Amino acid sequence: MALEGSSTAGADVEKIRNTIDGAALSAAQFLSAKASDPISLGDVADHVGYSPSHLVRLFESVVGMPPGRYLAHLRFERAKTLLLTSGEPVRDICFEVGFTSLGTFSRRFAEGVGYSPGRFRVLPHILADHPPRPLHLPTGLTSGGTISGVAVLSRAARDAVGPNPALYVGLFTTPSAKGRPVTSSLLDGVDTFAFVNVPPGRFWVLASALPGAAEPLRQLVPVRSVYGRTMRPILVGRGAPHHHVGIELEPAEEWQLPVLLAVPALASAGT
Repeated sequence: MALEGSSTAGADVEKIRNTIDGAALSAAQFLSAKASDPISLGDVADHVGYSPSHLVRLFESVVGMPPGRYLAHLRFERAKTLLLTSGEPVRDICFEVGFTSLGTFSRRFAEGVGYSPGRFRVLPHILADHPPRPLHLPTGLTSGGTISGVAVLSRAARDAVGPNPALYVGLFTTPSAKGRPVTSSLLDGVDTFAFVNVPPGRFWVLASALPGAAEPLRQLVPVRSVYGRTMRPILVGRGAPHHHVGIELEPAEEWQLPVLLAVPALASAGT
């Protein structure tokens, strides 16, 4: 699968693009600063000077998800840190990060991270006893399409994660690593991967690199995320069963969200 002259008009288009990107970045920074506070879409729209409906379209086109989902992701990231570094009850953490319903918080946390808040809290102990090992988690099917490719770390990414990084590659039904992947691999010193028996559908390949020798806490909540993904969906079907993709991993920008899924646990025999 292939990865998908100078003029006044071109300059105008670039100016508009920069304005749109700047507004989306400003909205993302506003959400990050106010993540634990009661905040509405109208508050964010007022901050950047757009109507709420215009902001939603603009934000999703640049960031890849609507503002509400971005805000929830920020809150879950904060909750992950609190779960692993404090002894606060889950209920208190739920309210501290900005949720008003423990049930909603717990359900959506499990959907995004792959584990309930209580289970996530004990993952460092599980990973200490059962460190992640190179493996491949199949789709469970006996036939289907194939998605293969290569995942390469940029120089900046290698500087961020250090030597011998753990490189995880997964196949997801959304553009973000949310919930359990359709299939995944923890690569063993190589940068190539192959997913076979992929069912018909629309998929994205996402790759995440973590310091190979980091303690479990830093693997579950890294100081800086390093990841990459296919920019366009991969359509697997009868007429297009085989695809080959390339992914370059980069350190996340300030406004880009960390990978929500508890990736290292996928490769642990203890989970």
